[in-house]
Amino acid sequence: MTEAPTTRTTASSTSWVIGGVAVVIAIGALVRLLEQGLPAWTEGTAFGDVAAAIEYPVYAIVLGLIGNVVLTQLGVRDRLAGGFRTEFFIKTGLVLLGASINFSVIVSAAGPAIVQALLLISIVFGFTWWLGGRLGLDDRLRALLSTAVSICGVSAAIAAAGAVQAKKEQLAYTASMVVLFALPSIFLLPLAVDALGLAQPVAGAWIGGNIDTTAAVSAAGALVGEEALQIATIVKTTQNALLGVVAVALTAWFALRVERRADIGRGRGRELWERFPKFVLGFLAASIIATVFTAVVGSAAAKPLISSVNDLRTIFLILAFVSIGLEFRVAPLKEVGWRPVGVFASATAVNLVVGLGLAVLLFSGFGA
Repeated sequence: MTEAPTTRTTASSTSWVIGGVAVVIAIGALVRLLEQGLPAWTEGTAFGDVAAAIEYPVYAIVLGLIGNVVLTQLGVRDRLAGGFRTEFFIKTGLVLLGASINFSVIVSAAGPAIVQALLLISIVFGFTWWLGGRLGLDDRLRALLSTAVSICGVSAAIAAAGAVQAKKEQLAYTASMVVLFALPSIFLLPLAVDALGLAQPVAGAWIGGNIDTTAAVSAAGALVGEEALQIATIVKTTQNALLGVVAVALTAWFALRVERRADIGRGRGRELWERFPKFVLGFLAASIIATVFTAVVGSAAAKPLISSVNDLRTIFLILAFVSIGLEFRVAPLKEVGWRPVGVFASATAVNLVVGLGLAVLLFSGFGA
């Protein structure tokens, strides 16, 4: 009996996914080797100080981009892409990050983070929606761009696409622009933080409120420092938590105003829960568990275990940043024209300015 074509196709697809994961892990291992070994290998040389200053997100993204080019030239990148699990790696890393943050820090940062998220999302979403309308963009594309730039990038765009029933091409445009703008932000915002002399809590709040992907927020926060990374993550997860609310609001708006449907009230609570990013709960749970554990056994006894969790967190974040480089594509932007790019760039500029003002206002003196 011959094997069914469907079975063979499934097995082949699974093999390519496993191959893609193997590529990510292999590049991640090289990143770890360079991060830990290069400073020692170059100590005392002209490159020694530079090597000591380079953090793992830089190695991971650069090597991921190089791997992207190589795999594309070999003609296997698209087949392996199923294994480039950026979302899984970053969300696992962020849940583990929760274990290194005392829950009292989250509680104390929650108030300013919620205020910043509400104001920033409202201002940036409103500006993007208005400008997209002025430039004649389709309402569905306006919704995707507005949600992506004001909340959390690709995840927000995916949620918005489902809410407004956007075209796949519109989602591809938006996702490509998110990554295109997020990549340079990883390096430019930490440089701006140094130039402006921002304190780490302010820097973290600015980064968390502005960079449009959670993975890129983590990378930029890590470049600034551990405190900045923690605050950036709290701010970004607060924005992520509001994603479900925005998605349901968009569903209602398009159903009642655009499509004129009358059945929108059914199942709204269930839809809100389905769109809520569950990793936020894992992040909070990890923080609570680690805080209680440390209080029970003492900080000295808890330190080795927390340190091991942090090492595991770093590994998952490295895999996420490698995947960012491997997933990056410019092709979808070639067909979009200048107007959506102009809207996204303008909204990003507004986000930077307003976000900086809110970060300084709400997080100056935080933890002092």
